[in-house]
Amino acid sequence: MNQNLTKILKGLVGLIALVAAYFFIKIISTGDDAIVEGGGSLGIVGPMVSFSIGLFLVVLGMTVLFSIVGLFKKPEALKKTALGLVVLGVFLAAAYGLAPDTAVTDVTGEVLPGGEAGSNSKWVSTGIWYTVLLGATAVATIVIGGAKSIFK
Repeated sequence: MNQNLTKILKGLVGLIALVAAYFFIKIISTGDDAIVEGGGSLGIVGPMVSFSIGLFLVVLGMTVLFSIVGLFKKPEALKKTALGLVVLGVFLAAAYGLAPDTAVTDVTGEVLPGGEAGSNSKWVSTGIWYTVLLGATAVATIVIGGAKSIFK
């Protein structure tokens, strides 16, 4: 890596650490009781949360950017990623097909508040089925991989 870039990145990491240390010391010195008594006002906690969210978004953006650049530098990796996305799309379509769009009821059969039939209920069920399908696939893959290694 370029020496100047290394120095800039070290300085940036140091600056982020200083800002984080400032917020940490300020929150500790304020104390739990003062923060809790503040009620709805976030005081010093609000700016720290905003800083954390901003830092998260910057890191997320850089991660996505460098991942996309890396994919286009290696076409074989792009093919594997596209295949993986297609497989995930198939799983999502299967989960959507398995998900009911009926109302959410309690044990007596009454519809729960906010549990009306419709697209929200369907997408929640889709998320649950998607997790189940991915989990079952992961377990099956682990078992098959273990069985292959045993028989080698």
